[in-house]
Amino acid sequence: MSISSSLEKIRSQIDAAAVSAGRDPSDIRLVAVSKTKPAAMVEEAAEAGQSVFGENYVQEFVAKAAAVKSRVEWHFIGHLQSNKVKYIAGIVSMIHSVDRFSLAQEIDRQWGRLGLVCDILIQVNVSGETTKSGTTSEEAKTLVRQVALLQNVRICGLMTMPPFFDDPEAARPYFRELRTLARAIELLGIPRVSMKELSMGMSGDFEVAVEEGATLVRVGSAIFGSR
Repeated sequence: MSISSSLEKIRSQIDAAAVSAGRDPSDIRLVAVSKTKPAAMVEEAAEAGQSVFGENYVQEFVAKAAAVKSRVEWHFIGHLQSNKVKYIAGIVSMIHSVDRFSLAQEIDRQWGRLGLVCDILIQVNVSGETTKSGTTSEEAKTLVRQVALLQNVRICGLMTMPPFFDDPEAARPYFRELRTLARAIELLGIPRVSMKELSMGMSGDFEVAVEEGATLVRVGSAIFGSR
């Protein structure tokens, strides 16, 4: 299946899942995960109308961003080391994977040097898996309060990665937990903090994520093929 056909199929699945949950499909954005894929594939997806792309690896991303000529929006969705933030400053419009205060401070510093503000999501490890990054559900509120005081970052919501399941339904409780946590943080009324965005759901479970409130779904293999 071509990239264009794959995108069309996924968008229709997102729309159907949104409608079935009583949501407006326009509230959900598809993040095409283009890690390990060449710039030419990004260009092909962009020509098919895809605008937001997610990358995981700094070195690969920086080279690719320079090679892609189409006007696209880049999101960084992978684990990010503080010493690599400077390479992506001003290039990405959102970082999904902020899981510690020291990382937020470095993002604040690097975007501050450019006189810009970076939109970020707090990554929460709702499953408690030791192999996954993310703050805990309990510590998320404290982290949000700390990060909210930084001037050059803007908290827009939360991100999570549930455990891998063959059955997408098994991921539903984890998506629901993230949505519940976002509501609890929203109710705290912390200045300059929004819980508008929920980044959750990937190729195997994005429809369930949409039903549970996802506003950003990160889909790679279903668009570009397996790595």
